[in-house]
Amino acid sequence: MAQNEQTSTSTRKISTYVSLIIGIVMALAITAFLLAAYLAYTGSTATGSTRTGDYSAAGILAIIGLIALTMSSFTLFQSRRQVAEMKIEIPKVMTTVECRKCGTKTVREFQRGDFVYKELDPCPKCPDQKQMLTAIYKEVKEKEKTYSV
Repeated sequence: MAQNEQTSTSTRKISTYVSLIIGIVMALAITAFLLAAYLAYTGSTATGSTRTGDYSAAGILAIIGLIALTMSSFTLFQSRRQVAEMKIEIPKVMTTVECRKCGTKTVREFQRGDFVYKELDPCPKCPDQKQMLTAIYKEVKEKEKTYSV
């Protein structure tokens, strides 16, 4: 049960690299907006030359910032939606316990330390014989079949 909880919480997170890239792009978009506002307000460029009415560079920077901010926001929301939709089911692992003398078979869930041919407690029907693990397998669920009519 604890393994299911760990897996479900770890799959809900967005990748660290994706988050880092989105953060960098958002920071660059905000920087472009601030630089566009500075250019529109003062009319001077980073080199120090002053141009009156240099709104074309400010407009281009504002458009670049808007596009970058829109794309990074879209990527962030899409990656969150995909992570929420992703479901990872851990298969159920079963173990078959069998008595060599009377042939009694029981199936139980896998426990840590189980291995094939491991001797266990004595058989309830024949106490002089120990039970043995004979098989370890994952339980396969059949998918629903859809038929076109």
